[in-house]
Amino acid sequence: MRLVIEFAGLNVQQGTGGPFGAAIFDMDDGRLIAAGVNRVVPLNSSAAHAEMLAIAGAQQKLGSFDLGASGLPYCEMVSSCEPCAMCFGALPWSGIRQLVCGAKAEDALRIGFDEGPRHPDWIGELEARGIRVLTGVCRNKAAAVLAGYRAGGGLIYNGRQA
Repeated sequence: MRLVIEFAGLNVQQGTGGPFGAAIFDMDDGRLIAAGVNRVVPLNSSAAHAEMLAIAGAQQKLGSFDLGASGLPYCEMVSSCEPCAMCFGALPWSGIRQLVCGAKAEDALRIGFDEGPRHPDWIGELEARGIRVLTGVCRNKAAAVLAGYRAGGGLIYNGRQA
């Protein structure tokens, strides 16, 4: 999680995107498979969320659209924030086995990002599909990146006024 939060912070500091980071790791040995940072604004793509880019990178690297396919490592996604509606929808399709989140959705909402509608029991929905979920890991550090982005005048796209 510390690495993913560092990626998010560097993305903000370098002016290369929004305050979110994600990575896919091999659950057996902790090896980093792929990482992503939020690139919505610089790529002019609403789909360029950190989670989506990390999933795409891992699928490309492992040569499979299904990260849960036979013969592949058990994949874990570590994300600096709980998933928005789009990224939540992508998780069951991706084949990951575990999701670890830093900041809570309300932390993103607090600075103005609208995370979109998710099922009220989104964790239960993912767990029913075999994806273990852990939230609030290093939450304060992850939320600090969000707050720093807002304080620095970062663009809050597709969001609400804070």
